[in-house]
Amino acid sequence: MKTNTFLVAAIAFVTSISAYAQTVDEIVDKHVTAMGGLDKLKGVTSLVTERSLSVQGMEIPTKTTILVGKAMRTESSVMGNSMIQVVDGTTGWMIRPAMMQGTGEPEEMPADQLKQQMGQLDPFGALVNYKDKGNKVELVGKEKVDKADAYHLKVTTKDGQVMDEYIDATTNLVSKVKTTMNGQEGEISFSDYKAVDGIPFANTLDISSPQGALTMVTTKITVNPKVDETIFKKPAKK
Repeated sequence: MKTNTFLVAAIAFVTSISAYAQTVDEIVDKHVTAMGGLDKLKGVTSLVTERSLSVQGMEIPTKTTILVGKAMRTESSVMGNSMIQVVDGTTGWMIRPAMMQGTGEPEEMPADQLKQQMGQLDPFGALVNYKDKGNKVELVGKEKVDKADAYHLKVTTKDGQVMDEYIDATTNLVSKVKTTMNGQEGEISFSDYKAVDGIPFANTLDISSPQGALTMVTTKITVNPKVDETIFKKPAKK
């Protein structure tokens, strides 16, 4: 009897683990489907996103060009000054104007910032094809995000970055992400999704951190444009 009881308990335990794993995969699969499907997402090799960043009453235009998995360049115009951040392979550089404690000359990107920027080389997030990427996903539970039901997933990337992603239970799209940004905890809320070439993109990003809150509004997205790769090369100092 004791043996039978043990077997029943063991089978129940294994079954519960299996169900839990299937639940995580079911949520992720629905999310990928809502994003247009894995084949469509894999077909995106380049992406240009233009946004307007609202900070303390100022509107800052920002353009981000991504060669998926390879390189990224973000250029912003701040009061007539250009700020550039580039990740090219495993290296990064940036140009900061004097008003942002820079010199206006190319400089190496700090290691912690580079690590965070490299995560953005994958524009569709750590959940898509997460197993092949070596990421770990755990289901924390079901919670409310802005009064809507959402699945709370804890994601640990291959390089050790941990983030909490919230998937809207109705749309199956990401509604919020909590992570560590520049050594401090912050969160991004995603809303107003609109499809471009069959892929939904959040048109509004509300970002909050210890430094304050800001909002990014998307003005244009181009999928698979031709990209001049020389824009990622670090220029020589003047």
